[in-house]
Amino acid sequence: MYRRAGEENAMILLPRAVATCCLAVLLAGNVAAAPMPPPGELGGIMETPAQDVTVVEPHLLGNGADATTRYLAYPALDVLAALFGSGWREGTEAVEFRALDGYVARIGIERFDADTAFLAFARADGAPFTVDNLGQNETGVPLGPYYLIWDNITNPDLVRAGASGWPYQVAEIAPVRRADTLPLPPGLERAAGLTREKCLVCHQLNGIGGTKAEGNLARMVKAWDEEDFLTLVLTPAAQREGSTMPALTETLPEAERRAMARAIFSYLVAVPVTP
Repeated sequence: MYRRAGEENAMILLPRAVATCCLAVLLAGNVAAAPMPPPGELGGIMETPAQDVTVVEPHLLGNGADATTRYLAYPALDVLAALFGSGWREGTEAVEFRALDGYVARIGIERFDADTAFLAFARADGAPFTVDNLGQNETGVPLGPYYLIWDNITNPDLVRAGASGWPYQVAEIAPVRRADTLPLPPGLERAAGLTREKCLVCHQLNGIGGTKAEGNLARMVKAWDEEDFLTLVLTPAAQREGSTMPALTETLPEAERRAMARAIFSYLVAVPVTP
């Protein structure tokens, strides 16, 4: 549920990098990532006002408390149109969101058509724009400059997906018109998609993915036993004290989580290592 603002009331992770939102990078298809302007400047170019958006905060699920949270946010599709022009969707396969710490979320354009996304910049109740990321043993994590959120009140099925597709500290975004292609060993197409969604937001595979964690998964995982890999990705905090690696989609049934982890392991073992 949402209304206009003002209406009634994983392995080895690198430390968070010190970065700025002023660096433009080139993405696949020669599309320049737009550094996000401060909220006040963004409001000046938006044709739609900020809205008071209520969501079930996925990072707060599992502690027994009320996870309902209100944010001030702009509709994500309107932000993209304001930054890249009305024709930004032409030829676009996905939208990439790059965070200050090297986290990269690439989200297919079809998801924006199926569900409603917003770019939040503040808490609507005036509370600090932070979150306790329980799955990564972190508290008071800054969410700004921007936080991509989804209307999981209207579509409760999104709650099952947890925090997948909810990048925070977003400093740059860009349409991706020619996505880089992951290797697709026969029969592992779905596993490749899971690997991109769950792993390559932080890790890299042969140069594709985020830069929050070091190492090439195509090389690293080949040295792992399958059960050890499953144990780590399903319960990282229990395996490594102080780990900030999130457990694999804790909102799903255990059997489904294990099946996903096995698929990812099979894919990473099968993918050849390239420089």
